[in-house]
Amino acid sequence: MKVASTILLLLAGLLHAAPRPNIVLIMADDLGFSDIGCYGAEIETPRLDALAKEGTRFTQFYNTAKCHSSRVSLLTGLYCDQAGAGSLSRGATIAEALNPSGYHTMMVGKWHLEKQPTDFGFQRYWGHLSGATNFFTGDDTFRLDGKNWTVPSELKGRPFYVTNANVDFAIDFLNEKQNSDAKDDPFLLYVAFNAPHYPLQAPKEAVVKYQGRYDEGWDVLREKRYQRQLDSGLITERHKLSPRPSHVPAWDSLSEKDQKWQSRRMEVFAAMVDVLDQNVGRLVDHLKKEDLYDNTVILFCSDNGACPFDRTRGKDKDPWDPESYWCYDTGWAHMGNTPFRLYKQNQHQGGISSPMIARVPPSMLTVAPVPKVTEPGSPIRRNTPQGTITDQPGHLIDFMATFLELSGARYPEKIGERTIDPLQGKSLVPILKREARKGHEQLYFHFGTDRALRQSDWKLVSAKGGRWELYDLANDPTEVNDLAKANPERVARMSKEWFRVATDVDRLPSNQLKPATKHIKALFKKKKGNK
Repeated sequence: MKVASTILLLLAGLLHAAPRPNIVLIMADDLGFSDIGCYGAEIETPRLDALAKEGTRFTQFYNTAKCHSSRVSLLTGLYCDQAGAGSLSRGATIAEALNPSGYHTMMVGKWHLEKQPTDFGFQRYWGHLSGATNFFTGDDTFRLDGKNWTVPSELKGRPFYVTNANVDFAIDFLNEKQNSDAKDDPFLLYVAFNAPHYPLQAPKEAVVKYQGRYDEGWDVLREKRYQRQLDSGLITERHKLSPRPSHVPAWDSLSEKDQKWQSRRMEVFAAMVDVLDQNVGRLVDHLKKEDLYDNTVILFCSDNGACPFDRTRGKDKDPWDPESYWCYDTGWAHMGNTPFRLYKQNQHQGGISSPMIARVPPSMLTVAPVPKVTEPGSPIRRNTPQGTITDQPGHLIDFMATFLELSGARYPEKIGERTIDPLQGKSLVPILKREARKGHEQLYFHFGTDRALRQSDWKLVSAKGGRWELYDLANDPTEVNDLAKANPERVARMSKEWFRVATDVDRLPSNQLKPATKHIKALFKKKKGNK
């Protein structure tokens, strides 16, 4: 085994004259498309904005619209059930692929799959195996390198808070690596924040910072986010602002008491994102301090769109009280996914569109000008004062192929008793270099009874098993003009292909292969104001 690893390492060295880059992959949890500053938010995220200014923002980067399935695809380069879902029985992780080629592999944060990261190639791990946890007191699933870890009341001289602890341990792991025999090895660090997933909990000082900022309500603030997106060049006039759905009440229809409660909830969400951004900054500062930053690729994304499910308990308790359990609901989630429609779980753009920032070492960038690439409206790249923007589509399944190209590692065909499915994703490296890449011929989406298929700029989508809808994303990227009735043959052809992929590739069980109904289903009960 050591001989094979040495040969792979030597081959990788021959393929990469320059040192192979370190890779830092950061995933936020339940963060909507517009929930950070450089994507239109009023939330203060200066450290992510700085990475965006130095790097590239994607306008069409996709997740799977759900926490656990996005993690499967991010780790394996496969669709969720194709990889064996949480068991990963047909998938190899990015750590298992890169480790044999000499990469030191580390993870902190939320796992949300079966077993533990240390069972799937990660040499170091701290975090929680659960899908959500109390941010102040944690739960009984916390692990350190495969062993139980008891959550303390304080860590590093301050009250324990999961978002801070993620980066505390990430820095510890990096320091321990740099002081070991692995000092000169490139590394993969996967940071899986649980923020801003519910429960909405944040330190008091972080929440107080945002007091009053959401009193204008979701209607006015959504319009402001949309205008910032247009003004910054993130989106174009083709992106019509999708209308407020009937299940979201007009802000002005709410009572003063209800408006105050709704504002408070969003203040806490904003505080959680703010603290997340501060910790991204701490990590970046550490990389710079240790002279690692200049050879590090940093990728930031979200696992799904903003979450519409209100499961609030302990409403009477302040959000810095560990016994609180606040959530927000559809009004703020609709704003979080500006300018798109629908939410987490849905395969409409609001559910699957992720903010995605890619910062790469300057040596990786294409220096020579590319004809027609820098023109306004170019899908390859647009240069703005806030950084480069690309409209080229990408997906979480592309990370594996990207890391294989960056590292020179080989995609495994078998790991132990697991036979690994052929890689589904395609490398993002050309886009990271600000070049054009040959994209996917099609992308498949699925969660529960929510489905979609994208072929070129055509997208077929169904929510909760309802009627198929059809959109031309080139002219209607926010899905406001359903063309299904005008294009029955395309709908039939694309729906047949969705079922083929679902059956033959993703291996869905029969209960998830029921035909779509003839009517669009109402997803939520219509809400009325209570003035």
